[in-house]
Amino acid sequence: MAYSSLRDFVSALEKNDNLHRIKAFVDPVLEITEVTDRITKAGGRALLFENTGTSFPVLINAFGSDRRMAMALGKGDLAEAKHDIEEVFKNLASPPVTFLKKVTSLPQMIKMGGYLPVQSNGKGSCQQIVLTGPDLGILPVLKCWPYDGGRFVTLPMVHTRHPETGNTNVGMYRMQILDRNTTGMHWQRHKTGASHFEAWRKTGGKMPVSVTLGGDPVYTYCATAPLPENISEYILAGFLRKQRVKLVKCVTNDIYVPYDADIVIEGYVDPSEEFVTEGPFGDHTGFYSLADNYPRFHVTCITHSREAIYPATIVGIPPQEDAWFAKATEYIFLNPVKLAVQPEILDFHMPFAGTAHNLVIVRINKT
Repeated sequence: MAYSSLRDFVSALEKNDNLHRIKAFVDPVLEITEVTDRITKAGGRALLFENTGTSFPVLINAFGSDRRMAMALGKGDLAEAKHDIEEVFKNLASPPVTFLKKVTSLPQMIKMGGYLPVQSNGKGSCQQIVLTGPDLGILPVLKCWPYDGGRFVTLPMVHTRHPETGNTNVGMYRMQILDRNTTGMHWQRHKTGASHFEAWRKTGGKMPVSVTLGGDPVYTYCATAPLPENISEYILAGFLRKQRVKLVKCVTNDIYVPYDADIVIEGYVDPSEEFVTEGPFGDHTGFYSLADNYPRFHVTCITHSREAIYPATIVGIPPQEDAWFAKATEYIFLNPVKLAVQPEILDFHMPFAGTAHNLVIVRINKT
Protein backbone atom coordinates (compact mmCIF):
# COMPACT_ATOMS: atom_id res chain seq x y z
CA MET A 1 0.00 0.00 0.00
CA ALA A 2 1.22 3.50 -0.80
CA TYR A 3 0.44 6.66 1.20
CA SER A 4 -0.06 9.99 -0.52
CA SER A 5 1.38 12.09 2.35
CA LEU A 6 2.13 12.02 6.06
CA ARG A 7 -1.46 13.13 6.67
CA ASP A 8 -2.62 10.00 4.86
CA PHE A 9 -0.38 7.91 7.14
CA VAL A 10 -1.71 9.77 10.21
CA SER A 11 -5.25 8.80 9.19
CA ALA A 12 -4.20 5.16 8.93
CA LEU A 13 -2.51 5.28 12.34
CA GLU A 14 -5.60 6.84 13.90
CA LYS A 15 -7.90 4.28 12.31
CA ASN A 16 -5.78 1.53 13.86
CA ASP A 17 -5.70 3.18 17.32
CA ASN A 18 -1.99 3.92 16.98
CA LEU A 19 -2.08 7.73 17.29
CA HIS A 20 -2.66 10.23 20.05
CA ARG A 21 -3.43 13.86 19.17
CA ILE A 22 -2.14 16.56 21.52
CA LYS A 23 -4.04 19.81 21.07
CA ALA A 24 -2.40 21.87 23.85
CA PHE A 25 0.65 23.95 23.00
CA VAL A 26 3.90 22.02 23.50
CA ASP A 27 7.19 23.80 22.80
CA PRO A 28 9.50 22.19 20.21
CA VAL A 29 12.38 23.34 22.41
CA LEU A 30 12.86 20.52 24.96
CA GLU A 31 9.17 19.98 25.82
CA ILE A 32 8.19 17.74 22.87
CA THR A 33 11.23 15.57 23.63
CA GLU A 34 10.29 15.28 27.31
CA VAL A 35 6.80 14.04 26.50
CA THR A 36 7.89 11.78 23.65
CA ASP A 37 10.74 10.17 25.60
CA ARG A 38 8.36 8.91 28.26
CA ILE A 39 5.76 7.73 25.75
CA THR A 40 8.33 5.90 23.61
CA LYS A 41 9.87 4.05 26.56
CA ALA A 42 6.40 3.09 27.77
CA GLY A 43 5.57 1.53 24.39
CA GLY A 44 2.99 4.21 23.63
CA ARG A 45 1.37 5.40 20.43
CA ALA A 46 2.54 7.82 17.77
CA LEU A 47 2.06 11.46 18.79
CA LEU A 48 0.71 14.34 16.72
CA PHE A 49 1.47 17.68 18.38
CA GLU A 50 -1.06 19.96 16.71
CA ASN A 51 -0.08 23.23 18.44
CA THR A 52 3.65 23.89 17.99
CA GLY A 53 3.67 27.66 17.67
CA THR A 54 3.99 27.28 13.88
CA SER A 55 1.68 26.38 11.00
CA PHE A 56 2.95 22.79 11.05
CA PRO A 57 1.96 19.99 13.41
CA VAL A 58 4.73 17.60 14.51
CA LEU A 59 4.42 13.84 14.03
CA ILE A 60 6.77 11.82 16.22
CA ASN A 61 7.15 8.19 17.36
CA ALA A 62 5.38 7.26 14.12
CA PHE A 63 7.73 4.27 13.61
CA GLY A 64 8.04 3.27 17.28
CA SER A 65 6.58 -0.26 17.19
CA ASP A 66 6.63 -3.34 14.97
CA ARG A 67 3.05 -2.64 13.93
CA ARG A 68 3.66 1.00 12.99
CA MET A 69 6.88 0.13 11.16
CA ALA A 70 5.01 -2.49 9.11
CA MET A 71 2.28 0.06 8.36
CA ALA A 72 4.92 2.59 7.27
CA LEU A 73 6.25 0.04 4.79
CA GLY A 74 2.72 -0.55 3.48
CA LYS A 75 2.61 -4.09 4.88
CA GLY A 76 0.34 -6.08 7.15
CA ASP A 77 3.43 -7.19 9.09
CA LEU A 78 7.20 -7.24 8.72
CA ALA A 79 7.15 -10.88 7.63
CA GLU A 80 5.47 -9.80 4.39
CA ALA A 81 8.27 -7.34 3.63
CA LYS A 82 10.89 -9.95 4.56
CA HIS A 83 9.38 -12.47 2.13
CA ASP A 84 9.40 -9.96 -0.73
CA ILE A 85 13.06 -9.00 -0.17
CA GLU A 86 14.14 -12.63 0.26
CA GLU A 87 12.66 -13.54 -3.12
CA VAL A 88 14.74 -10.86 -4.79
CA PHE A 89 17.95 -11.90 -3.03
CA LYS A 90 17.39 -15.53 -3.92
CA ASN A 91 17.33 -14.53 -7.57
CA LEU A 92 20.42 -12.34 -7.21
CA ALA A 93 22.37 -14.85 -5.13
CA SER A 94 21.68 -17.76 -7.50
CA PRO A 95 22.08 -16.43 -11.04
CA PRO A 96 20.26 -18.66 -13.53
CA VAL A 97 22.59 -20.72 -15.66
CA THR A 98 20.15 -22.58 -17.87
CA PHE A 99 17.67 -21.16 -20.36
CA LEU A 100 14.77 -22.63 -18.37
CA LYS A 101 15.95 -20.97 -15.14
CA LYS A 102 16.42 -17.67 -16.93
CA VAL A 103 12.85 -17.85 -18.20
CA THR A 104 11.39 -18.78 -14.80
CA SER A 105 13.18 -15.82 -13.13
CA LEU A 106 11.83 -13.29 -15.64
CA PRO A 107 8.54 -12.52 -13.84
CA GLN A 108 10.41 -11.44 -10.69
CA MET A 109 12.84 -9.25 -12.64
CA ILE A 110 9.99 -7.70 -14.68
CA LYS A 111 8.14 -6.98 -11.46
CA MET A 112 11.22 -5.21 -10.05
CA GLY A 113 11.50 -3.16 -13.24
CA GLY A 114 7.93 -1.98 -12.79
CA TYR A 115 8.86 -0.23 -9.55
CA LEU A 116 11.62 2.01 -10.92
CA PRO A 117 11.07 5.69 -10.03
CA VAL A 118 9.73 7.92 -12.78
CA GLN A 119 10.45 11.63 -13.34
CA SER A 120 7.53 13.96 -14.02
CA ASN A 121 7.61 17.28 -15.88
CA GLY A 122 4.89 18.85 -13.76
CA LYS A 123 4.78 20.20 -10.23
CA GLY A 124 4.22 17.99 -7.22
CA SER A 125 1.90 18.33 -4.25
CA CYS A 126 5.13 19.12 -2.37
CA GLN A 127 5.26 22.38 -4.36
CA GLN A 128 1.78 23.73 -3.66
CA ILE A 129 3.37 26.47 -1.55
CA VAL A 130 6.67 27.97 -2.78
CA LEU A 131 8.75 30.23 -0.50
CA THR A 132 11.66 31.75 -2.44
CA GLY A 133 12.58 33.93 0.55
CA PRO A 134 13.24 30.94 2.80
CA ASP A 135 13.10 31.14 6.58
CA LEU A 136 13.71 27.93 8.50
CA GLY A 137 12.01 29.57 11.48
CA ILE A 138 8.64 28.63 10.00
CA LEU A 139 9.34 24.98 10.85
CA PRO A 140 8.88 23.46 14.35
CA VAL A 141 12.44 22.11 14.47
CA LEU A 142 13.21 20.39 17.77
CA LYS A 143 15.87 21.06 20.33
CA CYS A 144 15.89 17.71 22.06
CA TRP A 145 18.34 17.86 24.97
CA PRO A 146 19.59 20.70 27.19
CA TYR A 147 23.21 20.70 25.97
CA ASP A 148 22.48 20.26 22.27
CA GLY A 149 24.20 22.87 20.12
CA GLY A 150 20.82 24.10 18.89
CA ARG A 151 17.76 22.86 17.03
CA PHE A 152 18.23 19.83 14.78
CA VAL A 153 16.24 18.46 11.86
CA THR A 154 16.23 14.78 12.84
CA LEU A 155 14.38 13.00 10.00
CA PRO A 156 15.75 14.70 6.87
CA MET A 157 16.06 12.82 3.60
CA VAL A 158 19.09 14.48 2.01
CA HIS A 159 19.22 14.19 -1.80
CA THR A 160 22.58 14.55 -3.54
CA ARG A 161 23.95 13.80 -7.01
CA HIS A 162 27.45 12.83 -8.15
CA PRO A 163 28.72 15.51 -10.60
CA GLU A 164 30.29 13.02 -13.03
CA THR A 165 28.30 9.78 -12.89
CA GLY A 166 24.94 11.41 -12.18
CA ASN A 167 24.27 8.74 -9.54
CA THR A 168 21.88 9.98 -6.87
CA ASN A 169 21.68 9.23 -3.18
CA VAL A 170 19.18 9.77 -0.40
CA GLY A 171 20.79 9.73 3.04
CA MET A 172 19.69 10.71 6.52
CA TYR A 173 22.11 13.23 8.01
CA ARG A 174 21.07 15.42 10.91
CA MET A 175 21.00 19.17 10.24
CA GLN A 176 21.61 21.81 12.91
CA ILE A 177 19.83 25.12 12.30
CA LEU A 178 22.43 27.91 12.24
CA ASP A 179 20.23 30.83 11.18
CA ARG A 180 17.16 31.53 9.08
CA ASN A 181 18.61 30.04 5.88
CA THR A 182 21.68 27.93 6.75
CA THR A 183 22.27 24.64 8.55
CA GLY A 184 25.11 22.29 9.25
CA MET A 185 25.21 19.13 7.10
CA HIS A 186 26.35 16.19 9.22
CA TRP A 187 27.47 13.69 6.62
CA GLN A 188 30.32 11.66 8.08
CA ARG A 189 33.28 10.94 5.81
CA HIS A 190 32.24 7.34 5.07
CA LYS A 191 28.74 8.36 3.92
CA THR A 192 27.70 8.66 0.27
CA GLY A 193 26.77 12.31 0.75
CA ALA A 194 30.36 13.04 1.82
CA SER A 195 31.66 11.11 -1.20
CA HIS A 196 29.52 13.25 -3.51
CA PHE A 197 30.75 16.35 -1.67
CA GLU A 198 34.40 15.45 -2.35
CA ALA A 199 33.58 14.90 -6.04
CA TRP A 200 31.96 18.33 -6.24
CA ARG A 201 34.97 19.87 -4.50
CA LYS A 202 37.17 18.69 -7.39
CA THR A 203 34.88 20.41 -9.92
CA GLY A 204 35.15 23.77 -8.17
CA GLY A 205 31.36 24.17 -8.36
CA LYS A 206 28.60 24.43 -5.81
CA MET A 207 26.90 21.16 -4.86
CA PRO A 208 23.10 21.11 -5.23
CA VAL A 209 21.31 19.53 -2.27
CA SER A 210 17.60 19.09 -1.57
CA VAL A 211 16.12 17.84 1.68
CA THR A 212 12.67 16.31 1.91
CA LEU A 213 10.53 15.73 4.97
CA GLY A 214 7.54 13.44 5.11
CA GLY A 215 5.64 12.01 2.20
CA ASP A 216 5.05 8.28 2.13
CA PRO A 217 6.78 7.05 5.33
CA VAL A 218 8.47 4.26 3.37
CA TYR A 219 10.79 6.94 1.96
CA THR A 220 12.10 7.68 5.45
CA TYR A 221 12.89 4.04 6.07
CA CYS A 222 14.60 3.62 2.70
CA ALA A 223 16.87 6.62 3.41
CA THR A 224 18.28 4.59 6.33
CA ALA A 225 18.52 1.23 4.52
CA PRO A 226 22.02 -0.19 3.81
CA LEU A 227 21.87 -0.08 0.02
CA PRO A 228 24.81 -0.18 -2.41
CA GLU A 229 25.75 3.27 -3.74
CA ASN A 230 24.46 2.56 -7.25
CA ILE A 231 20.99 1.43 -6.12
CA SER A 232 18.39 4.19 -5.77
CA GLU A 233 16.53 4.29 -2.48
CA TYR A 234 13.38 4.90 -4.50
CA ILE A 235 13.71 1.53 -6.23
CA LEU A 236 13.46 -0.11 -2.82
CA ALA A 237 10.63 2.23 -1.85
CA GLY A 238 8.68 1.41 -5.01
CA PHE A 239 9.23 -2.30 -4.49
CA LEU A 240 8.03 -2.19 -0.87
CA ARG A 241 4.98 -0.01 -1.52
CA LYS A 242 4.14 -1.87 -4.80
CA GLN A 243 3.91 1.43 -6.63
CA ARG A 244 6.67 3.35 -8.38
CA VAL A 245 7.78 6.64 -6.84
CA LYS A 246 6.93 9.75 -8.85
CA LEU A 247 9.68 12.38 -8.78
CA VAL A 248 9.54 16.08 -9.63
CA LYS A 249 12.31 18.61 -10.28
CA CYS A 250 13.05 21.12 -7.56
CA VAL A 251 12.41 24.84 -8.10
CA THR A 252 15.96 26.17 -7.61
CA ASN A 253 18.26 23.22 -8.35
CA ASP A 254 18.54 20.19 -10.59
CA ILE A 255 17.53 17.59 -7.99
CA TYR A 256 14.46 15.37 -8.24
CA VAL A 257 12.39 14.65 -5.13
CA PRO A 258 9.18 12.71 -4.41
CA TYR A 259 6.03 14.30 -5.79
CA ASP A 260 4.22 13.67 -2.51
CA ALA A 261 6.79 14.88 0.04
CA ASP A 262 5.32 17.14 2.72
CA ILE A 263 8.20 19.65 2.85
CA VAL A 264 11.19 20.30 0.58
CA ILE A 265 14.21 22.40 1.60
CA GLU A 266 16.30 23.25 -1.48
CA GLY A 267 19.78 24.69 -1.54
CA TYR A 268 23.46 24.03 -2.03
CA VAL A 269 26.74 23.33 -0.26
CA ASP A 270 29.80 25.29 -1.38
CA PRO A 271 32.90 23.07 -1.02
CA SER A 272 35.16 26.13 -1.13
CA GLU A 273 33.73 27.46 2.14
CA GLU A 274 35.26 26.76 5.51
CA PHE A 275 33.42 24.18 7.57
CA VAL A 276 31.11 25.29 10.37
CA THR A 277 31.00 24.02 13.96
CA GLU A 278 28.11 21.60 14.46
CA GLY A 279 26.98 20.03 17.76
CA PRO A 280 27.07 18.88 20.49
CA PHE A 281 24.18 16.49 19.88
CA GLY A 282 22.48 14.12 22.32
CA ASP A 283 23.07 10.84 20.49
CA HIS A 284 21.50 7.38 20.50
CA THR A 285 24.22 6.01 22.78
CA GLY A 286 22.81 8.12 25.60
CA PHE A 287 25.80 10.48 25.47
CA TYR A 288 26.45 13.73 23.64
CA SER A 289 28.42 13.60 20.41
CA LEU A 290 31.01 16.37 20.64
CA ALA A 291 31.00 19.43 18.42
CA ASP A 292 32.87 19.00 15.16
CA ASN A 293 33.28 20.73 11.79
CA TYR A 294 30.95 20.01 8.88
CA PRO A 295 29.85 21.72 5.63
CA ARG A 296 27.34 24.56 5.64
CA PHE A 297 24.07 24.06 3.76
CA HIS A 298 22.58 27.22 2.20
CA VAL A 299 18.80 27.21 1.75
CA THR A 300 17.52 28.81 -1.46
CA CYS A 301 13.86 27.79 -1.33
CA ILE A 302 11.30 25.99 0.84
CA THR A 303 8.24 24.34 -0.69
CA HIS A 304 5.49 22.34 0.99
CA SER A 305 2.02 20.93 0.54
CA ARG A 306 -0.96 22.85 1.85
CA GLU A 307 -1.56 20.38 4.70
CA ALA A 308 2.06 19.51 5.42
CA ILE A 309 3.08 17.79 8.64
CA TYR A 310 6.61 18.10 10.05
CA PRO A 311 8.09 14.68 10.93
CA ALA A 312 10.62 14.35 13.72
CA THR A 313 12.27 11.80 15.96
CA ILE A 314 14.28 12.09 19.13
CA VAL A 315 17.65 10.42 19.61
CA GLY A 316 18.77 9.42 23.07
CA ILE A 317 19.09 6.65 25.64
CA PRO A 318 17.60 3.49 24.07
CA PRO A 319 15.05 2.33 23.38
CA GLN A 320 14.00 5.18 21.13
CA GLU A 321 12.12 5.21 17.86
CA ASP A 322 15.28 4.48 15.86
CA ALA A 323 15.41 1.04 17.50
CA TRP A 324 12.49 -0.06 15.33
CA PHE A 325 14.24 1.16 12.20
CA ALA A 326 17.18 -1.08 13.10
CA LYS A 327 14.91 -3.97 13.99
CA ALA A 328 13.11 -3.73 10.67
CA THR A 329 16.44 -3.66 8.78
CA GLU A 330 17.68 -6.63 10.79
CA TYR A 331 14.55 -8.61 10.05
CA ILE A 332 13.62 -7.79 6.46
CA PHE A 333 16.91 -6.67 4.91
CA LEU A 334 20.06 -7.94 6.59
CA ASN A 335 18.59 -11.39 7.09
CA PRO A 336 18.26 -11.99 3.32
CA VAL A 337 21.70 -10.47 2.75
CA LYS A 338 23.31 -13.16 4.88
CA LEU A 339 21.78 -15.80 2.62
CA ALA A 340 23.63 -14.32 -0.31
CA VAL A 341 26.87 -13.23 1.37
CA GLN A 342 27.47 -15.40 4.45
CA PRO A 343 25.18 -18.44 4.42
CA GLU A 344 26.96 -19.92 7.46
CA ILE A 345 25.12 -17.33 9.58
CA LEU A 346 21.92 -18.96 10.84
CA ASP A 347 20.49 -16.07 12.82
CA PHE A 348 21.48 -12.83 14.50
CA HIS A 349 20.02 -10.15 16.73
CA MET A 350 20.95 -6.52 17.37
CA PRO A 351 19.68 -5.66 20.89
CA PHE A 352 18.16 -2.24 21.43
CA ALA A 353 20.85 -1.43 24.02
CA GLY A 354 23.51 -1.70 21.32
CA THR A 355 21.81 1.04 19.27
CA ALA A 356 22.33 -1.06 16.10
CA HIS A 357 26.04 -0.19 16.09
CA ASN A 358 27.86 -1.69 19.04
CA LEU A 359 26.49 -5.18 19.72
CA VAL A 360 25.28 -8.09 17.62
CA ILE A 361 24.56 -11.64 18.77
CA VAL A 362 25.20 -14.19 16.01
CA ARG A 363 24.34 -17.89 15.66
CA ILE A 364 26.45 -19.75 13.09
CA ASN A 365 26.71 -23.14 11.49
CA LYS A 366 29.86 -24.34 13.28
CA THR A 367 30.73 -26.88 10.62
